[in-house]
Amino acid sequence: MPGRNATHIPDQSGRSAVVTGANSGIGYVTARELARHGAAVVLACRSAARGRAAVIRLRGEVPAAHVEFMPLDLADLASVREFAAEYGRRHASLDLLINNAGVMAPPYGRTADGFETQFGVNHLGHFALTGLLLPRLRAAAPGARIVNVSSGFHVLGRIDPDDAGLAGDGLAGPGAERGYRRWIAYGRSKTANLLFTHELSRRFTAAGSPITAVAAHPGYASSNLHSGASKLEGPSLNSRVAAFGNAVLAQPTSSGARPTLYAATAPGIRPDAFIGPRFGWRGAPARSWRAGWTLDDRTGELLWAASEELTGVSYAALPR
Repeated sequence: MPGRNATHIPDQSGRSAVVTGANSGIGYVTARELARHGAAVVLACRSAARGRAAVIRLRGEVPAAHVEFMPLDLADLASVREFAAEYGRRHASLDLLINNAGVMAPPYGRTADGFETQFGVNHLGHFALTGLLLPRLRAAAPGARIVNVSSGFHVLGRIDPDDAGLAGDGLAGPGAERGYRRWIAYGRSKTANLLFTHELSRRFTAAGSPITAVAAHPGYASSNLHSGASKLEGPSLNSRVAAFGNAVLAQPTSSGARPTLYAATAPGIRPDAFIGPRFGWRGAPARSWRAGWTLDDRTGELLWAASEELTGVSYAALPR
């Protein structure tokens, strides 16, 4: 089946892509392989130094690549707006939006806008970015795709539709730090990615839009997310186990990027598909199991409404 590994990616010549968090890890491999197959790729990264270094590295590996760096800090909605405006000035359309960037299990913190860091970066930042880039995605349709990178760890945290904050544990309110559980918060942010994909797909269908929204996860892949989480844990048993798993059990980053690349480029991907390794933590890309709560229409609608209110980004052109 096309797209099961990097060598089977269909020709992307004439297509444009934005990959968030593309300076390293799975994001970098995703950007490199899209560029290798002809796409013009924007590396959307928080660090200017690392983003520019990634462009130089990528051009060294793929001399004919059409790539550029643009600054994007998903923890700051002003930066998200600036990125979308600048992209619109430089480019008339967008074929592929790969919402890849994320943070995993950091200590409690808040974004520039006051949101719990994981919910703010992993979900709200990408929700705002997608909405602001929607006119450019429409200009590229048919064939435009949005790929939201989630995780098998979404099973750790569901979103309660009756919780006014929707992130749970009062993660943005007074005393939030005392109730913070980093892995539960991470799971909720990854559940939010899947609910966003589900609701976005439902609204695209209702609007008769040819844009496809799908989700992917890398399985157990060696990445900066895992190593970063281990460092944050300190010299604990958990961090040692994580480091051992990353070194011995995890598949390489190049394999971890395959589900994202498959979701982005394989023909016939169905809306709201969740693509991951065939065997859950490793293997060729295939349809992946997901928790039932990530397909709940009511929770998806409530999360959507809350996300529009929190970010100030409206998808007014898409019907409910």
